[in-house]
Amino acid sequence: MSNPRFDQSACDQLADCVREIEKQTDAEIVIVVRARSSNYRHADYLAGAILGFATLLFLLFSPLDFQHYWVAIDVALLFAIGAYISSRSNTIRRLLTTKEFRAEAVRQGAAAMFYEAGIANTMAEMGVLIYLSLLERRLELIADRGVLKAAPPLEWNERVYELRRAGRVPQLQTLTKALRDLGAVLAECLPPTGENPNELPDMPRFDLK
Repeated sequence: MSNPRFDQSACDQLADCVREIEKQTDAEIVIVVRARSSNYRHADYLAGAILGFATLLFLLFSPLDFQHYWVAIDVALLFAIGAYISSRSNTIRRLLTTKEFRAEAVRQGAAAMFYEAGIANTMAEMGVLIYLSLLERRLELIADRGVLKAAPPLEWNERVYELRRAGRVPQLQTLTKALRDLGAVLAECLPPTGENPNELPDMPRFDLK
């Protein structure tokens, strides 16, 4: 399902932001925006089970007369309906999962993407991954060793905190502002030397299905 806040226009604007930042630093930024970092099938099944159980209770205690074979049919049908509704609703999936589960799903998704996108393989170890997962409303930043060695810890952590806060209510304007603030830190501690080629794509990777 497409997200109107992160369409092709947003992708282009984020790509321009990345190019602008990388003109001023040897660091390389990769942005990944995903609809979710887990399939959340267990939440869908839980929603179906809750609706199915509520249906069972209604049928057992209802004063209405009905054939007993409808019990199994109705419970199974309402289970399927509940699971389907949950699969289409980020709100229900958030309600039926813990904050810890969602945070861990995003951390694992970001860690996998750091290697899958080749960010861990740059020659000068200058890769920075900005990973935003919309269902969880969470942003993770993973920087390679070259960046972490050069960045001033206090200022770096402040910029990372701002980015993560922007990820809680994902909007293009707040995200690009936080990115530019991060870029200012990178420009100061890792100015361009002309010796570090652009090894990673500037265009963000959107996976919103």
